[in-house]
Amino acid sequence: MGEVIDYAAVFQSLPGMVALITPELVYADANQEYLKVAGRTREQVVGRHMFEVFPDNPHDPSASGMRNLAASLERVLATGQRDAMALQRYDVESLERPGEWEERYWSPVNAPVFGPDGDVVLLVHRVEEVTELIRARGGHTGSRTRVLEAELYTRARELQELNERLRDAHAREREVALALQEAMLPALRQVRHQGTAVRYRPAVGALNVCGDWYDLVDLVGGHRLGVSVGDVVGHGLEAAGVMGQLRSALSAASRVAAGPAQALDVLGRYAGVVDGAESATAVTTFVDFDARTIAYSSAGHPPPMLVHADGRIECLDGATDPPLDARPDPLPRVQAQTAYTDGATLVLYTDGLIERRREDIDTGLNRLADSLRRHRADDPERLADAVLLELLPPGGATDDTALVVVRL
Repeated sequence: MGEVIDYAAVFQSLPGMVALITPELVYADANQEYLKVAGRTREQVVGRHMFEVFPDNPHDPSASGMRNLAASLERVLATGQRDAMALQRYDVESLERPGEWEERYWSPVNAPVFGPDGDVVLLVHRVEEVTELIRARGGHTGSRTRVLEAELYTRARELQELNERLRDAHAREREVALALQEAMLPALRQVRHQGTAVRYRPAVGALNVCGDWYDLVDLVGGHRLGVSVGDVVGHGLEAAGVMGQLRSALSAASRVAAGPAQALDVLGRYAGVVDGAESATAVTTFVDFDARTIAYSSAGHPPPMLVHADGRIECLDGATDPPLDARPDPLPRVQAQTAYTDGATLVLYTDGLIERRREDIDTGLNRLADSLRRHRADDPERLADAVLLELLPPGGATDDTALVVVRL
């Protein structure tokens, strides 16, 4: 065609009620149908907080439309997923008769709009008013209309209450899983090397939380340190339990293995008999402070980064195999080694730090490398904080994140 489409005109001409909402829940725009049905002008809507424009009916103590809509919008912001709401009663104040509230019923759907970095930058709020449909089902018999309205409203309330109970249950599971994970992850005081910082950031909401782990262990023979991170597919208590089993198994294997590849060989065989460990990933490094070398091996995990003192970033991707328990007959895993000089920094992490929706993973790796290069002179604690601040979304990531920083 070659013609430039005027998407603003298309938006205004949409036949249904559609509004654009910012992450702060402020109206960014609203189409003509939305303004018409809502009985508001553009000046009364755009630029104002949506619950300032449409508050709950103060004369109805049981009004919950504002709370339910806010919860739906927050879910979309946190998960990046479309959310179709149950039928809502949400009364609207009459502009011609201030203080009078009209009983209205709505069917809302909320969806995310992503920016270039994969974050949710706008919310599409599409609404269908069903008030007349509810009343029309009762014909000319007012009592039948009221019965139908009451029945639909009751069913909607029951569904909302069920959703709230499910969210509460997820929240309680999340708290227990986080406590379990905190109890199972190692303390830094357990290793001799003190130039180390660790961070764990849980995901926003109940999903995809508690599957990430890290481990640091003093190795036998000389001044050596084993550093590992891993990621279990799944969430909640089950993932936290699997995470604890794999971390403990790798910690034990690392103490007696000849190298990181052999440690992952042992872990892979162990994962084969652990329910929930399918497709788990892990990477482990053996740091020899006397020889100034790092041996490493990866089971399907994002590569560690070695930040040299001069700012050069070395991506340790020379020994990557499939995830744990990915092969029915596992082959011996590969291993690689690299050298470093004093002042270098080793960084291990999980995919929550670098992966974003609709973004190539190389973009995240480059973003991490740039942050590490700029903050390489910081001590490990400050470097870890700076990396998390720059790479994680302001509202939190939708996948949990583990980060280990070791000054060599």
